[in-house]
Amino acid sequence: MLLNMTTPILAMLGGTEIMWIAIVVLVLFGAKKVPELMKGVGTGIKEFKKASRDVQDEVHRAMDAEDTTPAPPAPRRPTDTVSHSDKA
Repeated sequence: MLLNMTTPILAMLGGTEIMWIAIVVLVLFGAKKVPELMKGVGTGIKEFKKASRDVQDEVHRAMDAEDTTPAPPAPRRPTDTVSHSDKA
């Protein structure tokens, strides 16, 4: 099986593997702690998605602001140079 970075981890797991993971979690944490644990995982995922959206929005705003800023004026060339020597 060839894996790349776009393959979701859960897509590689079958029903049997997910069942075994659930059993291990149940044994390790107990039946009373599993709902609390899942609530924390859900909250963490929700906050991660919100932060990711905020970063994307900030990047888009910065790109839009960059597009609307006027170009700086062209540098001026000096027409006459002034010499500050004593030999004048």
